[in-house]
Amino acid sequence: MIFLELVLQNFGPYAGKQIINLNPQIDEDNTRPIILLGGMNGGGKTTLMDAIRLALYGQRAQCSTRGNLSYSDFLTQCVNSKSTPTEKTRIELVFEHIEEDRPIKYRVVRTWEKNPKDGKDHLGILGDDETWPIDSLVNIWDEYIENILPIGISNLFLFDGEQVKELAEQEIPPPIVVDAINGLLGLELADKLAIDLEILVNRKRREFADTKDLAKLEVIETRIHEKQEEYKNNQIKLEDINTQVTELEKIHEEALDRFVNEGGKIAAERSQLEQQREEKIKVANNVRESLCELAADVLPLALISPLLSQVQRQGEKELKTQQIQLAKDVLIARDERLLNWLQQLNLETNKLTNIQSFLAEDINNLYTNNLSTENTWLNGDEESLSLLDNITYRLQVSQNNAQKQLDELTNYEEEILTLERQVQTAAAPEEYTKLQKAVKEAQTEFNKIKSQSDIMTQKLIELDTETKKLRQELNEYTVDNLKYQNSEHIIDSALKVQQTLKVFRERLTLRKLNKLEEEVKNCFLYLLHKSDLVHRIAIDSKTFGLSLYDLNGKPVPKHRLSAGEKQLLAIAFLWGLAKVSGRRLPIAIDTPLGRLDSSHRNNLVERYFPSASHQVILLSTDTEIGKKEYQNLQETEAIAREYLLQYNSGKRETTIKPGYFW
Repeated sequence: MIFLELVLQNFGPYAGKQIINLNPQIDEDNTRPIILLGGMNGGGKTTLMDAIRLALYGQRAQCSTRGNLSYSDFLTQCVNSKSTPTEKTRIELVFEHIEEDRPIKYRVVRTWEKNPKDGKDHLGILGDDETWPIDSLVNIWDEYIENILPIGISNLFLFDGEQVKELAEQEIPPPIVVDAINGLLGLELADKLAIDLEILVNRKRREFADTKDLAKLEVIETRIHEKQEEYKNNQIKLEDINTQVTELEKIHEEALDRFVNEGGKIAAERSQLEQQREEKIKVANNVRESLCELAADVLPLALISPLLSQVQRQGEKELKTQQIQLAKDVLIARDERLLNWLQQLNLETNKLTNIQSFLAEDINNLYTNNLSTENTWLNGDEESLSLLDNITYRLQVSQNNAQKQLDELTNYEEEILTLERQVQTAAAPEEYTKLQKAVKEAQTEFNKIKSQSDIMTQKLIELDTETKKLRQELNEYTVDNLKYQNSEHIIDSALKVQQTLKVFRERLTLRKLNKLEEEVKNCFLYLLHKSDLVHRIAIDSKTFGLSLYDLNGKPVPKHRLSAGEKQLLAIAFLWGLAKVSGRRLPIAIDTPLGRLDSSHRNNLVERYFPSASHQVILLSTDTEIGKKEYQNLQETEAIAREYLLQYNSGKRETTIKPGYFW
């Protein structure tokens, strides 16, 4: 569905005939979603919204200025004050929607005069060529428009800033939104069918009951009616009590928060914290004693660790030199035995001399290459070096133990410091008593009202049980006196259908709410641009109240959200409902930005308005969609058309002109 044109003639502050082109299509290849209408407060923005509602729904329209006025008085009130008695007030709304896979245009025309005849307006429906009325459609217009844009969900698509404000500030949605949700979920159809079945059953009972039976039936029905009224009254009381429960629970949570934040919780745990601190101090002292024992052993040698390493290296070198000297003596003795043996073989003198020279040179080279040139000053032996190795090993073990115990001591000292800080932040005894008293008083009040809620809930269960018992008595009594099997079958079937409808309603509610919860969460996170605030959103199946949960599954109280975040949540709720409806419908928003701050306002301008629907009609003041927001929408090519509602306070008239404030 797309709104194409709105015509106002002598309607409210709009004198004469004024036309607004609402078509988001600029040309064949260029479509932009936003139709921007600017006007100051009191300049006629809300009147435009009322005109759209009035054109679509007539006497059923939920207009902002109607209040408790009769339809006739309301129409008279809408007539421009400067129009003559003979001039007619006229509203025309042209829209297009798809029928049988092709676009169809209709022009809805409503006209009336001051003090309209019969207290009604005159309705005309024009077709595509706008030259002939469709009388057959006029007669069934209410049913026809219900199939396109049901009035029950119209407030999800035609809403204002006050509606968002009310939805943001209340724990449960206001009645107008609850009605829209019921319409969206199809719950009112199940309820209406259940009532119709009840009427049918009662009618059948009366048809076939004699006078005596009828009197008894009326007594039972009267009792049922009384129980139902009592149930309804108690249900209203329970709602009031539950509202108090929610408020007192909030007060109790705030008292607990103050108790914790201002040191009350720590004050209550002071003795335990001091005991923990003493235990940590005792353990830390034990570690210090252990470190002292390590310091009494070889650990002080760690101060000369480089010298010990130098001594160890020097000892290894001197021991190697000693071993080379011993090896040289052994080789010289071996060579002498070899030469004596060679002489006995009668070798030639020159060969024997060569062998002798070779052996002497080889020993000399071996000794020269391996002999250290450093001075020998340690003169240690293998036993001394072994003792030094043992000392080095024990020193390493002691160092490791000392470092481990030092780390433990550091941890204990940090824990002791943390405990001391906690004890220091504990509330003073007088303040602790005051905080504890506030928590107890809040808890007492909460328990008291919660008890009343439980009692009233139990009372409702008992009334429901009594009503069911009376219905069962009524059914049994009537069935025994039915004269025709057909009527018996109708009543039995109707009762079964009622039970089935009850189950169907519950399952339908849960199924639709699961989808709605996901849509609302996604819309909220998209608008908020903060993915870590909320992980899940739950919607109560009875009150439709929202509950927020973080990544850890813990509740996120709504009172901890900022005012801007609450309004974004309300808009996300309406946006999610519109998406779940599955209807491709235009959205009109009066006073779209309300009291939002700049950051949240930018989120709406950049993320919501261009994506809310294929057609978005914005009615804004110059402080809501200001110059910055307007330029942002222009840069993103989101605005198809823009109009300025110029109000003349002297004439008390509004004129519609192209363009915006800038």
